[in-house]
Amino acid sequence: MKRQKKIAIYGKGGIGKSTTVANIAAAYSEDDKKVMVIGCDPKSDTTRTLCGKRIPTIVNTLKDNKAPELSDLVFEGFNQIKCVESGGPEPGVGCAGRGVIVAMKRLENLNAFDEEFDVILYDVLGDVVCGGFSVPLREDYADEVFIVSSGEYMSLYAANNISKGIKKLKGNLGGIICNCKGIENEEEIVSSFAEKIETQVIGVIGRSNLIQRSELDAKTVVEYAPDSDEAEAYRKLASDIFINDNFSTPEPMEDEDFENFFKSFLD
Repeated sequence: MKRQKKIAIYGKGGIGKSTTVANIAAAYSEDDKKVMVIGCDPKSDTTRTLCGKRIPTIVNTLKDNKAPELSDLVFEGFNQIKCVESGGPEPGVGCAGRGVIVAMKRLENLNAFDEEFDVILYDVLGDVVCGGFSVPLREDYADEVFIVSSGEYMSLYAANNISKGIKKLKGNLGGIICNCKGIENEEEIVSSFAEKIETQVIGVIGRSNLIQRSELDAKTVVEYAPDSDEAEAYRKLASDIFINDNFSTPEPMEDEDFENFFKSFLD
């Protein structure tokens, strides 16, 4: 089997990692790459814009079908991208990360990874302290990691915590994806943060209403507005991630150092 690029995208909830994953997957598919996208977020919405709707999750499927076939769990989306959602328990009931563990083992048992994909993308909720959400790294499903963050305090705080998990698991961090929210000095803040934890900014996605409109239409911006600047930005990001060979074990900041770092931009 040819070598696959196995990429995990982490980030705090709501930061735009699912949008990022779906759009770079679409960009890869345009380049005739065989792509699989695995949503490891209990919201189960990673693949909605690739399939045009929400697809059944592995966790929910297993409730009614104890012996599913691969076709019950893997669905085809835009440009033949293979789409999977791990799913999770009802809010407030059980461990959300456990859905990831169940999903990955089931996919492995059904030989889902035997197909010759060029790229496998994992969209992972930014809480690697949870055993379930650390699975893509801990179990070697993913070879490289990128973190989506804006220049906001809580987003970078989460990115710093994710970096602690990546360091503990000896993961290969490829960089920070700056998903802009339009705050002052945003790119400078994210670039300085990346330098502090000894990584790079691999790409910048500007704030755009077009991206939101495409999501309301259940499409990626690459499909919805293929000639737009936004689609080109995702294509460039996808390309830069694919050819990147600059990886590091991050050196995250202690909480007090992070506080001082962020406050320095408010003075």
